[in-house]
Amino acid sequence: MERNFARALSLVFKSEGGWSDNPADPGGATMKGVTLTNFRRYVKADATKAELRKITDEQVATVYRRFYWDAVACAELPDGIDYAVFDFAVNSGPGRAAKYLQGVLGVGQDGRIGPATLAAARVKPAGVVIDALCDARLAFLEKLPTWPSFGRGWSARVASVRRQALLMSAAPSAAGGSAPGPASSNDAMPAATPVSAGSPVVNDAHTAPPKSAWPAKATGIFALIALALGSLTAWAAHLPCNLFGVFCQ
Repeated sequence: MERNFARALSLVFKSEGGWSDNPADPGGATMKGVTLTNFRRYVKADATKAELRKITDEQVATVYRRFYWDAVACAELPDGIDYAVFDFAVNSGPGRAAKYLQGVLGVGQDGRIGPATLAAARVKPAGVVIDALCDARLAFLEKLPTWPSFGRGWSARVASVRRQALLMSAAPSAAGGSAPGPASSNDAMPAATPVSAGSPVVNDAHTAPPKSAWPAKATGIFALIALALGSLTAWAAHLPCNLFGVFCQ
């Protein structure tokens, strides 16, 4: 995907490193993965090795986008597959990277990624494609006569590409967002009634009884009051007898 170009480029930089002019390397003089040939093709036709060593980040991005990213249609490939193909193209050439991807997908290997290749890439699980492509890439590298010199570094690079590509393929897309998490154990519980700001939170064990209980309680209270009044009246009626020793009939 196009949104992955900057991330993929930064990962490639970690593998490509800085200046290299190893006679055993068929790519020749290279700076940040850009060969002198490609620097002359896309930046300056008569560039020298000294000028290549001073290549700017903007110039590097231009070369990588035009010669590798666009050449293997990475902007249209699924997440993770785009980076795996991109790094393969940088390391071994766009044509070879495209053919190996097509071989993994089971489509015609013409080295040009078109509608048929893109459709097949979108149907197969990205993780399966990434694993198969990295396996095929490593098998190709192991057969090269320069494997004894560069095999250890290439093996580590493919392992890193596999790991990062799989992470990219598993990450939620920007449009889709993250997948919903597992349901909470409280999902079956009814939602609590919201408490308005400033109102006290009442413990359920001390809440007031339902209104329907009040009539029964009130009846009992009134009965007690009536009984007390009756006793008081009777006592008041016999008060003269008690005070003056008068026998009251």
